[in-house]
Amino acid sequence: MARVAFCGLGVMGYPMAGHLAAKGHDVVVYNRTPSKSAEWASQHPGTVMGTPRAAAEGAEIVFLCVGNDDDVREVALGGNGALSGLTAGAILVDHTTASADLARELDAACRAHGVGFVDAPVSGGQAGAVNGALTVMCGGDPGVFEQARPVIMAYARACELLGPAGSGQLAKMVNQICIAGIVQGLAEGVNFAQRAGLDVEQLIAVISKGAAQSWQMENRAHTMARGEFEFGFAVEWMRKDLGIVLDEAHRNGARLPLTALVDQFYAQVVERGGLRWDTSSLIDLLQKP
Repeated sequence: MARVAFCGLGVMGYPMAGHLAAKGHDVVVYNRTPSKSAEWASQHPGTVMGTPRAAAEGAEIVFLCVGNDDDVREVALGGNGALSGLTAGAILVDHTTASADLARELDAACRAHGVGFVDAPVSGGQAGAVNGALTVMCGGDPGVFEQARPVIMAYARACELLGPAGSGQLAKMVNQICIAGIVQGLAEGVNFAQRAGLDVEQLIAVISKGAAQSWQMENRAHTMARGEFEFGFAVEWMRKDLGIVLDEAHRNGARLPLTALVDQFYAQVVERGGLRWDTSSLIDLLQKP
């Protein structure tokens, strides 16, 4: 068991930190909104601290799960950031979906302090976090990764090292590219089925057993057909992620015509008031053109 700190108790971090506590780790938590930390501590064994630095002091591993690059810099590198509280030999793990450049920046900062670093964005959404079944894509030093991996597995079903610092974030970008295309294709398929007069429930039961099968089909096709979007992975988060993807593609020369198009569709969903709708809300543009 390890002494760990978890900074960021949002829809993902809250249950992830809970799994660490349930596995017997000594958990210290920090959240920008103190009431969220207090709520967490009322449900789980653990300690609340008022700054990332205080949370990190004495920790073997500090986990971050916040909003974007700027949030990570503030929580990790700010005046009261987690890195300033860590001692040599500790490890900083960033679960935030952020840029690969930021991961390399954090890796360099950690090395200067004698601290290990792993960029470790996750896939599986809120349900995956709650159920302890996340997929974790990692970048960093193999020795550091092997130390962190057993602790990460408290809330993961898969955790793999894909290369040096930044590789985890690059892998998450590929994940989001694939999801964007699948969700758009599924939205078009469900809308087509409805207009053709097919029974969507019966249809999905059949085609989900064949080559068209996907997680999105099994978990989102039915709610798509009913126009239900008040749950899941929010459009605003997907737009943030696709922005990171398109920036990286601009640098490395990758052509992403479908990803860029789907990002524009999500912008139209936002214009309809769907900022917090699930990403499956792409079908709303087809059902109500």
